[in-house]
Amino acid sequence: MILWLTLVGVGLAVLAGLLCVVLGLAGRRPSDLSVGSLALVELYLVVQVVTSIVAPLTGNPPTGSLLEFWVYLVSAVLVPPAAVFWALLERSRWSTVIMGVAALAVAVMVWRMYAIWTIQVA
Repeated sequence: MILWLTLVGVGLAVLAGLLCVVLGLAGRRPSDLSVGSLALVELYLVVQVVTSIVAPLTGNPPTGSLLEFWVYLVSAVLVPPAAVFWALLERSRWSTVIMGVAALAVAVMVWRMYAIWTIQVA
């Protein structure tokens, strides 16, 4: 993984998470703003999938468990669509908060993926 790309992803996910939590606690239901913020997080995760496929081919292999990394990445890719699906089914202020918590969970997962890729020694 690339450090600057990881920091962009963590920052984007944290901003989206805080935005959704604040909007939800303010009583707003899911809207284009909250759903769009999670769409940006999902777009970042797709870029991360492509980067994770290309990186080992260019001489940047992971130092940790490749299986553990891919389980985190696939799980992270599934979290935002699941949260948006749930939010669009329920359409309450709490579903907006749930989208925020999902985005914050993705931020933690992206940072953990970076740790698996770079810090651990097999």
